[in-house]
Amino acid sequence: MSRRVSDLVVDSLAAEGVEYVFGLPGEELEDLLFSLRDSDVQFVPVRHEQGAAFMADVHGRLTGDAGVCLATLGPGATNLITGVADAHLDKAPLVAITGQGSRERLNKESHQKLDVVHAFEPVVKWNAQLSDPQGVAESVRKAFKVAEYEKPGATHLELPEDVATEPTEDEPLPVRPRVARPAPNDDALAAAAGAIADADRPLVLAGNGAVRADAASALAAFVESTGIPVVSTYMGKGALSDRNERSLMTLDSGPEREAGGAVAAADCVLAVGYDIAEHDPAGWNPDRDKTVVHLDSEPAEVYAHYNPAVEVVADPSTGLDRLAAAVDRRWDAWCVDAHERVYDHATARPDPGDPVTVGGVLPLLRAAMADADVLISDVGSHKMAIARRFPVYEPGRCVISNGLASMGIAVPGGVAADLAVDANVVVATGDGGFLMNAAELETAKRLDCSFTTVVFRDDDYGLISEKQAEHRGESFGTELGNPDLVAFAESFGVDARRAASVEAVEAAFAETVDGDDLSLIDVPIAR
Repeated sequence: MSRRVSDLVVDSLAAEGVEYVFGLPGEELEDLLFSLRDSDVQFVPVRHEQGAAFMADVHGRLTGDAGVCLATLGPGATNLITGVADAHLDKAPLVAITGQGSRERLNKESHQKLDVVHAFEPVVKWNAQLSDPQGVAESVRKAFKVAEYEKPGATHLELPEDVATEPTEDEPLPVRPRVARPAPNDDALAAAAGAIADADRPLVLAGNGAVRADAASALAAFVESTGIPVVSTYMGKGALSDRNERSLMTLDSGPEREAGGAVAAADCVLAVGYDIAEHDPAGWNPDRDKTVVHLDSEPAEVYAHYNPAVEVVADPSTGLDRLAAAVDRRWDAWCVDAHERVYDHATARPDPGDPVTVGGVLPLLRAAMADADVLISDVGSHKMAIARRFPVYEPGRCVISNGLASMGIAVPGGVAADLAVDANVVVATGDGGFLMNAAELETAKRLDCSFTTVVFRDDDYGLISEKQAEHRGESFGTELGNPDLVAFAESFGVDARRAASVEAVEAAFAETVDGDDLSLIDVPIAR
């Protein structure tokens, strides 16, 4: 059956199971847009291409299936890059599609013409221009396969407008099961088990890959078998429930960062699904004196502070199951009391008269949310508090960007999460990150989303101020002005309120988190 290439692209997206394409329209996308109109794939117009990419990014993080974002050539494509780069470093499956002028324009300077394929090259696993109708079905299938297999990331396809109109007889390629991760090598497994068994103070460091690989059950069984405590990276939160008595939460959690002290005392670290981009190993292995066992789907990056004695390249779940059977020892005395101190610190409620701080009110937010509810964190000083003090009880329920660590991800991420999961969604952001993509509240309202946005407002780029004050005793270039955030949100039709005391914050969480409305809470915080 003859169809246009634009129809084949959309049919191929449908074959991949794509439900949503987030993007902005453009002249060069006309054929593709009308092909989307005539399909079961929903095109979601957004307010900025960065928002579209962040939506696709968070969709990929939460579902494991590549999110799709769309932009036109030139500025549309360059606006998309930040969100694509975020997916690249956060290991989120994403397929970006950009339009391009007709091929006869590409050998000379022309309006809005940039070499987009080469511009995307540093931030994707693979990309290509769809210059030949005969290769379109193959390229779309490859884009999804490469984006989704471990370690996942972003891919990119460019569609010139004249190619989009050409006829083709091709059909979408059948979607095959994803490439299976390997079983552990017996020699590597024995060496890893030996290194752990020889340790006096072993510890598990659970990274983003432990969440991606659905290794939570295997990790809990390994911990039950061995008694070894677990700390996670910010993106690994929930790999082990923070209610588990062996959880020390994240690398920076606890009074006086007690979890970090446990890591410093450890003589052997089993790193499960750990990506160096998440957290610099120089911070937890500064003297390079720890025996590191690497368990992940790919070999370790070469880095002086992360030079594993043993590498087990395997599916993390299978590797943990095999290690649990191979390590014939328990460590009940090591770090046995630390969990209670770390967890109590994270869940301590503020007193009614206390000043409103992010760390202080997070226990109130945690109490208002069910275990399966999803928290999307923007980047800023509030992210650090969430990373350290917000307990997570199920994998994938706290989305933090800590690879690229892009400000502005939270509100678009809330849109994607609301569409992707059958649970309540809360967006936590600072005033700096919020206003970067606040216009996506209109997208959320148009889609009838129901999530709660909590804006921690300090009229400052607070994390940078804190860093400058640590180094210089003062800050510069960080102060902000803000509109009336309640009136701003209400202008979009969003239910909004201001909560300036501990009691008001708790009441606002109780009224909005489990509701069916799109809500915003403006929380002025003490500086």
